[in-house]
Amino acid sequence: MKNKLDIAYTIAETADVSTPKDSVVLYSISYQKTPKNKQNALEYMKNNPSAKMLDNTECGRLLIELGLETGNDNPPEELLKIWAIASKRFILSASGNITAFVDNANKRSTFISVELPLILQNEKILSINGIDKFEFAKQWKI
Repeated sequence: MKNKLDIAYTIAETADVSTPKDSVVLYSISYQKTPKNKQNALEYMKNNPSAKMLDNTECGRLLIELGLETGNDNPPEELLKIWAIASKRFILSASGNITAFVDNANKRSTFISVELPLILQNEKILSINGIDKFEFAKQWKI
């Protein structure tokens, strides 16, 4: 029988992360004192029903059902690895404009360490918050 971590890795590596063009919403709360960015993302999604966070994909829902929802402060290393795998797949399948709630994102966060470099590599993603993705990334010196 598989343990919870094995199941989580399988989900992160294989479950559906697809989204329509211009619908991806990202947020960064790792290593932050409050979940404000996630709250702002959720508020945005209420007014934009086609928007999708990783949490709203099959992959994200299954990871959360396993009890692996991420929080702020200092997330456990294994949890970050699992979500990084899912995030990588999520970004590689995205296209168009990304909407990002990443104020004060920490350089150790999944957004800075995993998602942003992949956004810059993904030719199908053109912009973040309506700004050219390369211009947007300059604030983190990436």
